[in-house]
Parts: sequence; structure tokens; C-alpha cells
Amino acid sequence: MNPMQTKIEEANKQGKAGLIPFLPAGFPTRDQFWKELEQLDAAGASVIEIGMPFSDPVADGPVVEKASLKCLDDGINLQWIFDGLKERKGQFNAAILLMGYLNPVYQYGLDEFAADCEAAGVSGLIIADMPIEEAGFVKEAIEPHGVALVPLVGLNTPKERMKLYAENASGFCYFVSVLGTTGQRESLPTRIKAKLTEAKEVFDIPIALGFGIKHPDQLTEFDGLLDAAVFGSALITHIEDGKSSAEFMEPWK
Repeated sequence: MNPMQTKIEEANKQGKAGLIPFLPAGFPTRDQFWKELEQLDAAGASVIEIGMPFSDPVADGPVVEKASLKCLDDGINLQWIFDGLKERKGQFNAAILLMGYLNPVYQYGLDEFAADCEAAGVSGLIIADMPIEEAGFVKEAIEPHGVALVPLVGLNTPKERMKLYAENASGFCYFVSVLGTTGQRESLPTRIKAKLTEAKEVFDIPIALGFGIKHPDQLTEFDGLLDAAVFGSALITHIEDGKSSAEFMEPWK
């Protein structure tokens, strides 16, 4: 079983949703980034999602895009991410997930990327600009190294397509709660419940809800339908306001 699934299910057995915080690599600074990850891990994150900075982040809302572009300007790249994770391999209780876009991975070299994921203790990968059905060559490269390609599904994903995604899925399924980019929302679409129900019928791995998650209260109406929550923009804003990741995680525990 992939470590991401293991960690989420451990939280579920305690009656909690798995927590999946997202931060762009190198945010807010190179040194502070690793300290924030340590705090997120100590606060009980099931999976820590690290954004791989890219110059054209089409799925990112304004908060994540601004933070990611700053990291890119600071010289953050895949090599820096892998070097830092290799130095700290085995230190995190949470599973590590990389999220980004195909171009940097392709430019790095897919085979080298896959090998470095394994060497760095990475358990999962999200390619935001590549549909799973087009990603066979990526799956073939990373899965022998213990890295799961996490499927993204959402409100506009037909059930038949979900079944296609579920055939070889591992780790968890990332359910995108809104149509559009990432970012905080005060409320989430009413259609989510019906679509989450479909996803639960199709997937035999945990379902994580992301995009638009601002505070824990938003999750109560989805009890029994989701196994984990992903949050990024709210955490980034919190850190930009001079507060710590540890403080942010308190209400989510």
C-alpha cells in the first residue's frame, strides 16, 4: 500500500480526516520552508504536498501563483527540492507528495526524476496539466520507484471516466471541489455531495477534497464522503501574515 493511503487511513481510524497541507517549495524563504514542513509534520499532517514552481501554473489561483513565482525568482528548482528532501529522508512522519506541471518534470528527465523521487522519499506525484489517460508514460516511469500518480477528478468528471481513473489508481484520489483555479472560498458548490458519492462508489482508495478549502467547518457537511482535506491558499496567506504553520494546524486537528 502506498504510504499516502496508509497515513490517511491511520487518521481515519482515529475518527479524523487526513490533513494534506500544501506549500510551494522554498516558501516563504529557502530556510524557513523546511521549518514550516517540520511544523506541519509535527502537527499531524498525513501527507505534505510540495509545489514544484513553474512559470505558467495554469491550475493555481492568485495566492498560490504569487507565492510560487516568488520561489521561482529565488532560484528554487527540482534539484533544490530533491537535495533538501534527501538530506531529511526519514525525518518526516507524513508522506511526501509533489505537485506541479509536466514541463519541468520532462525537462529534468523522467527517468532521473523518478529515481530521485525514490531517493528523496517521495510517495506521490500530481501533474496538474496532464489528464491521467494521457499519462501512461509517466506512470510507467514512476510506479516502479514506489511513486503513485494521483488522479484529479471533479464536478465535471463523468462517472465512467472516474472508473477509468480508478482502474490503476493508488495513494488517494484528489477531488477538485470547484471549477477553476485554487483559492479560498467562503462556501463550496452544493453539487459536491452528489459527485463525492459517485467517487466513493468508484474508488477503493481515500478521497481527498481540495481547492477552495478555507477552514475546517467547511468539511462537516461531507462527513462520510471524504477521507482527507487539502489546503494551500489559506495556509500561504496565514504564513504571509507572519504566523506559523503550527498555529494554522490547531483548528484542523
